[in-house]
Amino acid sequence: MIENQPAYWSVIPFILILLAIAILPLVAEHWWHSNLNKFIVSMVLGIPIAIYLIYIGRFHELEHQIILDYIPFVSLLAALFYISGGIVLRGDLQATPLNNTIFLAVGSILASFIGTTGASMLLIRPLLRSNSERKHVVHTYIFFIFLVSNIGGLLTPLGDPPLFLGYLRGVPFTWTFRFIYEWIFTVGILLVVYYIWDLYEYKKETKKDIKKDKTQIQPLRLKGGINFLWLLGVILVVAFVNENYEPFKTLIHQNEFYKLIQIPLFIILILLSKFTTKEKYRKENDFNLYPIIEVAALFIGIFITMVPALILLRTHGAELGLNTPIQYFYATGFFSSFLDNAPTYLVFFTTAQGTATVSEFIHSKPLILAGISLGSVFMGAMTYIGNAPNFMVRSIVEHSGIKMPSFGGYMIYSIFILQPVFFLMALIFLR
Repeated sequence: MIENQPAYWSVIPFILILLAIAILPLVAEHWWHSNLNKFIVSMVLGIPIAIYLIYIGRFHELEHQIILDYIPFVSLLAALFYISGGIVLRGDLQATPLNNTIFLAVGSILASFIGTTGASMLLIRPLLRSNSERKHVVHTYIFFIFLVSNIGGLLTPLGDPPLFLGYLRGVPFTWTFRFIYEWIFTVGILLVVYYIWDLYEYKKETKKDIKKDKTQIQPLRLKGGINFLWLLGVILVVAFVNENYEPFKTLIHQNEFYKLIQIPLFIILILLSKFTTKEKYRKENDFNLYPIIEVAALFIGIFITMVPALILLRTHGAELGLNTPIQYFYATGFFSSFLDNAPTYLVFFTTAQGTATVSEFIHSKPLILAGISLGSVFMGAMTYIGNAPNFMVRSIVEHSGIKMPSFGGYMIYSIFILQPVFFLMALIFLR
């Protein structure tokens, strides 16, 4: 008799792809640099699981994961990546600890309004350019991932995919504004830690590099500004081409393939960016398609192999015995660190909601929903694969010639820097 429930061993390929991401850059760096080889690894681990899911009658979950999650996911990232690549912030600020800290603070604010992916793709290249004269800068890009690519996106449903899914489920758009205190607390502590750290690293720079940094200061000038219009277009597509927008909901008649309608709209916006932007602007940004191809090649394997883990979590989530906001914060956070944080948010949202309506859930268990929301957004920063822009930022930084930490090396930073801050935040705001 064929069991409809995936076996526990079926999560092994997902674990193996995580190990591949962590180990292969260390033991086979040249081989792993090829995106084709990354795709081969994804297929070697993903295809057997795809066949297994079809065999046990879970084709619908596989279809949903590839067609309705992976393809729109990559399409959205590609649109944000390509359009933001046409925006040039010319000039060169002096890369002092204060200027870098201000830059990260501005990025943290922008993340809540143009999304963590949009803010990351818009700001990472100017940050690279400003710090190009310095040698000790790896910590800056790690904190960039922490703040701009994750934690900064807490305040609106546009900021991070999990919160947008909550909005689609019926959570009011303004509900996440309540996290302003958690945002200030967490972002504020991390900015102070970063400033002290960067002050220490700045003193290690040679006098020659500091002098070069000072002499090459140029005022900031923005070029390719038309692309902000196309970025707005991407945000509007995400906000209104969905089942929660009543006119569109009437149009699609509950068709679950509605997300595919977004893809041609993203393509149109990409083409508009291409034909309204001078090619030299992308050249100034050292723009190339390697980072987005890398994400597409790796995440197809991740999205397929995570299906059994998501099914098992959805089936047995209630058995975890979660009762308090802090428990939900850490449970959601743990799985968001390794699974995609958006479906993880939905699993725990549904588990906590039970048979109540969304409105009843929000009013009766606001701290539980807060724990789920904070866990999925904050702990997406724990690994390179916790949230979409993390891996892209790493790829762009490494393509510029800066060696970023390995998968495990990054987690050492995130565990020792983020977890104490998250622990304090949970004790103060989730009790």
